[in-house]
Amino acid sequence: MELKLDLHTHSQRSPDGVMTLDEIVSLAKAGGLNGAAVCDHDLALIDPPEYEDFLLIPGVEVSTQFGHLLGLFLTGPVETRDFFEAAELIHAQGGLAVLAHPFQRSRDGARLAPAVPLLDGVETWNSRADRNIHDANRLARSFAQACRLPAFGGSDAHRPQEVGNGFTVVEAEALTLEAAKAALLSGAARTEGRRSRAWYAARSQLTKRRRIGARPLSYAKWAAFAAKCCLQDIFRKGD
Repeated sequence: MELKLDLHTHSQRSPDGVMTLDEIVSLAKAGGLNGAAVCDHDLALIDPPEYEDFLLIPGVEVSTQFGHLLGLFLTGPVETRDFFEAAELIHAQGGLAVLAHPFQRSRDGARLAPAVPLLDGVETWNSRADRNIHDANRLARSFAQACRLPAFGGSDAHRPQEVGNGFTVVEAEALTLEAAKAALLSGAARTEGRRSRAWYAARSQLTKRRRIGARPLSYAKWAAFAAKCCLQDIFRKGD
């Protein structure tokens, strides 16, 4: 059976997220998806609720020295920010270690070489990745192909409007976590999506500032960032 999975979303458990798990599932279902992975920042989703005819994949997005690392199909926490330790913990749980938006801020693929042997895949489509580097997703696809690693795709949704803007299409034997994981590891998946508005990234940063009680100077910097995001949306409309 064909499965469409958004393999990178954030709930309100992330400092810059606003959605409940129920909202993520409802939005994903409405968009024709069969599953979604919740990958909050440095906080694993453990023992998620089950939903009828939908896979809620427990995950995490770990901030490491090689950038962000997604842990998918987790059963426990990943309480480290060291890439090698994180990958080991993910694999010990039977999970998948996937490099998230590797070229979002840098074109230097050589810096990632030490990470490659521990990866199960590369996020080759991320709906937010190209805000700074226009061809970030293309670079990620080329990197995955060169390293012979499976392609993964997700929206990186922090807000409701973004859910389903990126997803992975794969043939699986059943609508189960184990079947989905096996299908993703086969390397036969394809990724699809559309760019999220840069404005949503600005809204996410505003949410984070409000939650941490940021100082006035931080809001001034946010205003400049928000203006830049609005201009990006204007000039890249239809791109």
